[in-house]
Amino acid sequence: MSTMTHEADRSRSARIRRLASGVTATALAAAMVTACSSDSSDASAAGTITLAMHNPNIQQQDPATWELVQTFNKKNPTMKVKLVGRPMEQHQQQMTIAAQSDTLPEVFWVYDALAKNMAKNGDLLDLQPVLAEKKLDAKFAPHMLSGFKQGNVQYGVPYQALVTGFYYNKAILDKHGIAVPKTHDDLLAAVKKLKAKGVVPIAQGANNSSFSVWAFLTMLDRFGYEDKYQAILAKKEKYDNPDFLRLYGHVEDLAKAGAFPPNMTTQTYTQAVASFTSGQAAFLDSGVWDAAKIQESPVGKNVGFWAGPTFSDGVGNQNLVMNAPSAPLVASAKVEKDPKKYATVKKFLQFYYSDEGQQILVKNAQPPVTTYVPAVDKTKSSVFWAVFEEAARQDLASPKAQPDLVVSAETANAMYDSFYGVMAGAMSPEEATGLVQKTLK
Repeated sequence: MSTMTHEADRSRSARIRRLASGVTATALAAAMVTACSSDSSDASAAGTITLAMHNPNIQQQDPATWELVQTFNKKNPTMKVKLVGRPMEQHQQQMTIAAQSDTLPEVFWVYDALAKNMAKNGDLLDLQPVLAEKKLDAKFAPHMLSGFKQGNVQYGVPYQALVTGFYYNKAILDKHGIAVPKTHDDLLAAVKKLKAKGVVPIAQGANNSSFSVWAFLTMLDRFGYEDKYQAILAKKEKYDNPDFLRLYGHVEDLAKAGAFPPNMTTQTYTQAVASFTSGQAAFLDSGVWDAAKIQESPVGKNVGFWAGPTFSDGVGNQNLVMNAPSAPLVASAKVEKDPKKYATVKKFLQFYYSDEGQQILVKNAQPPVTTYVPAVDKTKSSVFWAVFEEAARQDLASPKAQPDLVVSAETANAMYDSFYGVMAGAMSPEEATGLVQKTLK
């Protein structure tokens, strides 16, 4: 699954829950328990485990995971990983009910908020011994594992890396004598120059894709979000604080300068990507998941990647790039009671995070989640390489998590709407930050 799909499904979750409210709870629960039980019973053969994922067509929607599993199964004929994929909302509901009915699959993907509850209830396997056995724990940057830990229990491991920022069209910038920006002031000046020449500065699409504000979420971290959010959640501080208000003011300045397309609120994220790949926009707010698509487009050979602007009035470290874990893979605690299944779980996860496994991620345009330095053909994959180089820069640190992934779905959706509200000129910075704050009372 692409990270874009992960965010899209999260933003839809509230609407899906409303639609699902018409289903009889008892019938839903019965159906979920039956489905989850079938995941386990289908994998009853010795040494066979189920890997439950959040896409109905894993081969097409998450080719990296598909290839990892196929390669593992070929290399280990006495073991088998069976892939089961379902739509996001259904998958999340099933995992919730499976935890309650003690029918969790052996390994599965899940949102971290749910994983934390499962870990608290003792439903998840401690993966620290699994990693330590092959000394794989030393191959992770500390922030890639620390977010999935409770006390001494490593309840999860990163599924894929979340690398976001701005793609930029070097040919457009060169044509108009614009250097790749470094600061917000640089970006604002570039926007004004591009707008005056009739070029869309930043491709954005809010229609059915309000989640697509990744670069702006990282800007929150440049105004102290990582140090503030726990106090905000504990109601000791507010989201509409002076620091965040300054950031939203800068976003408003970009909007007033014409940074965003006039059809931003009516076009989707997919259409925004299409406008960039057809050479109609100079920048695109996106992430690593679109590297392959951009590479294959007419502009591919001219595209670079930028982590985003620094701010002279920001808070804390400005040298940041979003290179954080998206959501964890976890394993059922029950698996430890079955030696053959436990052996398969261990060997599969150890393969996933081995150099060979990480190279399969890279082959499918996903950056490694370990410190493995991949083999990349820079001429054929110049866009992915640009993302990888920016994410791997020694002078850039990464937040531990993307800001919307450490709050409730309601608050996350309000964050998306707050940015797009200011970008569209429909909200003032005060109204936008106040919208988010209302979800935190």
